[in-house]
Amino acid sequence: MVFPSISSDAGRCCDVKVKRYTAARRQHNVASSRSSSVLPSRAEERSGGSGSGGVDMEGKEEDVRLGANKFSERQPIGTAAQGSDDKDYKEPPPAPLFEPGELKSWSFYRAGIAEFMATFLFLYVTILTVMGVNNSTSKCATVGIQGIAWSFGGMIFALVYCTAGISGGHINPAVTFGLFLARKLSLTRALFYIVMQCLGAICGAGVVKGFQKGLYMSAGGGANVVAPGYTKGDNLTICHS
Repeated sequence: MVFPSISSDAGRCCDVKVKRYTAARRQHNVASSRSSSVLPSRAEERSGGSGSGGVDMEGKEEDVRLGANKFSERQPIGTAAQGSDDKDYKEPPPAPLFEPGELKSWSFYRAGIAEFMATFLFLYVTILTVMGVNNSTSKCATVGIQGIAWSFGGMIFALVYCTAGISGGHINPAVTFGLFLARKLSLTRALFYIVMQCLGAICGAGVVKGFQKGLYMSAGGGANVVAPGYTKGDNLTICHS
């Protein structure tokens, strides 16, 4: 059953909506065209009204575009970055193999003293912590295994923080040797660091033995040993597996 009056009214409503939408789109297009025509004149007013202002703006846009292409978000890393010249930093030149001039500098000896004191304190605190845990009858009465881990990690954190600006915070002959191979310090400084680190470790362990000789001897100086029932060969096999 068809109702002509109802269908004609619905068609009229649709026509009215289409006309309104078309008029709104025309007004929007006119407004956008006006704003685009006004923007260049405002840019010229800011630049002083001369023709060079437009050229300057174009040059700045070109610089921004080149900078965005030169420093992309994903920079090459590892070996891929070694062959490119787009680094945003400059690496220091490699240290000379021998640098006798360092022997006349006070900062050279101050760095060695810092390495000595850092290694001394590290061995002193960590050995006492390990011996205290091993000597206790109950693990709950001491800091336990986590306390040992915290003593090692906390001492490294504090000592590196204190000595990084003086000597680099090596506190380990292996670190010094690795940096020497990377040409980050001279052979003179590397040998001096290693000697001072070893002396600091010997003095730290010696002070612990002097104050707690019985505990030091019974606990083996806090050194790691193979558990009963295992040989050193078994230990190496388990560690490598």
